[in-house]
Amino acid sequence: VQLQASGGGLVQAGGSLRLSCAASARTGSTNLLGWFRQAPGKERELVAVISWSGTNTIYAESVKGRFIISRDNAKNTVYLQMNSLKPEDTAVYYCAADSSFVRVSTGESEYWGQGTQVTVSS
Repeated sequence: VQLQASGGGLVQAGGSLRLSCAASARTGSTNLLGWFRQAPGKERELVAVISWSGTNTIYAESVKGRFIISRDNAKNTVYLQMNSLKPEDTAVYYCAADSSFVRVSTGESEYWGQGTQVTVSS
């Protein structure tokens, strides 16, 4: 399974961006989809995870109420709607896929996208 992330860019604080990540195939390994991010000099951190049905989601405390993860299974695509962006949201964002919730949520996913840069200016 290949994951292709897109939608990053430069935005002013308070603005919005929507990231997309398309999977090349629908398999059991794409049951759980997630977004992570890594800022310069920092460790990669979980942003959000969504289940196959879309009914179960988890978010990092730092993005709750601002970011929304969703998926379109017909398109094998996961989205991350990012609102009220802050300079501290600046990072490379990666999508991830796995059949295991534990592996996805702990950053041990089997499949990873190439990353898309999000830069929020103050």
